[in-house]
Amino acid sequence: MNRKMTFIAATLAALCAFGPAMAADEANVAPGLTYGGAPLGLHGADPVALLDKGMNAEGSAAFAGTHDGVAYYFASEENLKAFEANPARYAPQYGGFCAFGVSVGKKFDGDPRFAAVMDDKLYVFLNEDVFKAYQKDQAGTITKAEGHWMNIEHTAATDL
Repeated sequence: MNRKMTFIAATLAALCAFGPAMAADEANVAPGLTYGGAPLGLHGADPVALLDKGMNAEGSAAFAGTHDGVAYYFASEENLKAFEANPARYAPQYGGFCAFGVSVGKKFDGDPRFAAVMDDKLYVFLNEDVFKAYQKDQAGTITKAEGHWMNIEHTAATDL
């Protein structure tokens, strides 16, 4: 391995070692790490575009930010700056897991193509059918999800 590759590997290892400790499955992330050393959330979709503009925009690694050990990609520097100013506002609820799944005590993948904003919070859903089920009782689904999340947040998806 050449010096440059050794340096990159050592840097990534150091970033992982000193990053925030995360219990099993607290965030729905892609396997592997981004260049910044954190796993990718929201399938690379821009959370600012989802929350503020109601549109699914693919983010770019050129505009990456990290919050609570999860990397997010943004479609523009402007969106990255908005995220950096208030990351908790833009991070998806329930670690990016499907809000309907959380409402029944499960952790399913959250697909940003099926996203909703309620009370200025971003929620994602497994697929179109699950999203339609959520639309039938939005407030009830979120209330149930809030009750379950406290109990499942630190539990691996496979243990639910």
